[in-house]
Amino acid sequence: METKSIQNKMFVENLSCYFGNKCVLEKVNLTIQKNEILTIIGPSNSGKTSFLRTLNRMNDFNPNFSRTGNVLLDDENIFHMNMEKLRTRVGMLFAMPIPLPMTIYENIVYAPKRLRLTKREKKSDLDLLVEQALKDASLWDEVKDRLNSSAMKLSGGQQQRLCIARILAIDPEIILFDEPCSGLDPISTAKVEETMLVLKDKYTIVLVTNNVKQASRVGSRTAFFLMGHLIEIDATEKIFVSPKEKQTNDYITGRFG
Repeated sequence: METKSIQNKMFVENLSCYFGNKCVLEKVNLTIQKNEILTIIGPSNSGKTSFLRTLNRMNDFNPNFSRTGNVLLDDENIFHMNMEKLRTRVGMLFAMPIPLPMTIYENIVYAPKRLRLTKREKKSDLDLLVEQALKDASLWDEVKDRLNSSAMKLSGGQQQRLCIARILAIDPEIILFDEPCSGLDPISTAKVEETMLVLKDKYTIVLVTNNVKQASRVGSRTAFFLMGHLIEIDATEKIFVSPKEKQTNDYITGRFG
């Protein structure tokens, strides 16, 4: 197990996950460092998404899900946290953008107002919240003149960045990205990647991706999962240039997966 330090944000300790009798993750131990982009790679059915969804307890909605081990956020066990509190600290972006069927502006202010995360009920204060979230998501310049238009009219790439802005509006500490570019064109993908690189100055990011080139472009560190096991985790450059494990090398060189 990795040693704790003040640079670490989250600690995963002997985490095993099950759906019914099937073990999808077995005794995973790793740390997630503050203000890094931890990229998680591996072939399908390696446990990547199950791992990500455990970090903010999305898997808890599945009655067949069970787990052992602990996940600590700043030394507080997430499995003992109030679920709503956890979701404000650990936001999640899914593969397909899911904007709310309302205006761009309303998409941003919806969660902060519903969760009462801000006492800023004045229109001018909410305006500032919307502007900052959209700027941080690299979308402001594209939509600032149509904030009262339907979010459903945005392109797929813009919708994904709107979903990022919606997460930023609740001011989380960690953002989980689950294949955020899988349905996007190369230009939109590049914009989302640029946004992630800017965001890591303020937030800690965990990115699950099947695109190893994307992992190599944006990852601070990279973890390789295979058949429910964490095979290797290291600085991204080391993983892609001189991995310690043959299985890691075989995967990133395209010999399987």
